[in-house]
Amino acid sequence: MIMSRKVNFVDVTLRDGHQSLAATRMSTEQAMRVLKMVDNIGYAALELWGGAVLDSCIRFLNEDPWERLETFQETLGSGKKIRALLRGQNLFGYQPYPDDLVVSFIKQAVESGVGIMRIFDALNDWRNLQVPILATKAYGGLVEAALSYTTSPVHTTDYFVDFAVKLEEEGADQIAIKDMAGLLYPTEALILCKKLKQKLSVPIVIHSHTTTGVASLNAVIAMQEGIDFIDTAITPFAGGTSHPPIEVMIVFAEEMGLDHGLDKDLILKVQEKLFPVFDELGDSIPDKIKHYKPVKYSDVDRKKVNQIIELVAKSEPAAIEQAIPLMRELLMGLSYPKYDDKIFEAQVPGGMLSNLHNQLKGMGKLDMMDKIMEEIPSVRKDAGYVPLVTPTSQIVGSQAAFNVISGGRYNVVSDEFKMILKGEFGKTPGPTNAEILQKVLRPGEEPLKYRPASYLHPVLEDAYDLPFVKTHKDLLLHLLFKQSADTFLKRRYGVS
Repeated sequence: MIMSRKVNFVDVTLRDGHQSLAATRMSTEQAMRVLKMVDNIGYAALELWGGAVLDSCIRFLNEDPWERLETFQETLGSGKKIRALLRGQNLFGYQPYPDDLVVSFIKQAVESGVGIMRIFDALNDWRNLQVPILATKAYGGLVEAALSYTTSPVHTTDYFVDFAVKLEEEGADQIAIKDMAGLLYPTEALILCKKLKQKLSVPIVIHSHTTTGVASLNAVIAMQEGIDFIDTAITPFAGGTSHPPIEVMIVFAEEMGLDHGLDKDLILKVQEKLFPVFDELGDSIPDKIKHYKPVKYSDVDRKKVNQIIELVAKSEPAAIEQAIPLMRELLMGLSYPKYDDKIFEAQVPGGMLSNLHNQLKGMGKLDMMDKIMEEIPSVRKDAGYVPLVTPTSQIVGSQAAFNVISGGRYNVVSDEFKMILKGEFGKTPGPTNAEILQKVLRPGEEPLKYRPASYLHPVLEDAYDLPFVKTHKDLLLHLLFKQSADTFLKRRYGVS
């Protein structure tokens, strides 16, 4: 029985969609070609900022990320529907930052246009979410606290339900299941959605990548179970390592009798405008996922859609298992990229896949991709079964690459991997490899016991006499991104 007669879709095309498929290379100008149209479609929210966007703006696009956000806010008339992804105490960077910088950055983000802050921690250490939650609420933003979903011997359903309850107690306005690598298996999605609906009083969001070919089925399960918001993307920035395509999800919603409230014709007009953008970003898109075709609602096999709906309605594991190949066939029949079952083992999220591909290609070592993917699960286990999401995905991926390229495991250990082992990112879900930990600890050194940021000195009370830092927003970029920001700001202001 369907628990809600309405479903709220969220669009992630202009942030996570291109981050997952095109290494976050979509420019503000490209996004602006469709932004107003996307807004007029009628989505509950639009994910437009955060994640890797800030880093990509200053490193690859020669753009000011603050101006990007403010342009979006001005175009939409307010920031109420703008969602940003925040990496907890790591902000939009790759390591924990002092509390004063976290508070100031969040204050500026809300002032510049963020209405909804999705906050997660790569280790699911609630201590790294506490200050970001407080700051977002203090400055008027809505807090969407996220569970970084993964699988391991320690990551049980009850683990995630208990964590969600803790985040609600800490002040979260809504809770997101953040399935960044597409690891949420549909039978588990059914159980998790049911338990979260039973335990939480705040709205629930499901965010699942289609990498493994099950996220679209998870979205149908979520609709069946009355989950409040579902993240989707518009073709050609949907499917593959991205998210469930809205063009397909709308058909499911209609066949389930759910009101989606979206302008279907406008979605297809946006889709038409996005294909040229997709082609322009071709250098950043892996060859194997370049074969998208336009998708119309009439292309979606409604007979197969209803078969899937009937199976999901049974709410039984055996029926859900039967629905998995049907959904995969449905999507592949519409020319979405083939799913990758190997990810269930490697656990690599979409943005990491596209970036790792680009980095190895630039090094002329793309032939080592498969071996690195095989090494990643072992490195993750050594790191205490950390969820693979920025920054841990990059750290574990890089360490796996070192292990393969250097010709020996842990011949080279990155500083960031040492930080994970020492507890400098937070408490790992499981125990780390004691042998490797002892190798990286100095004599007499112990792993950190308290909240990582409590060991960090404030940075905003110091004086910064830098000719390329003209505003407080410039200073925030400098403190967060260091050399990358400095290079961008020097170029911007003509400072040598």
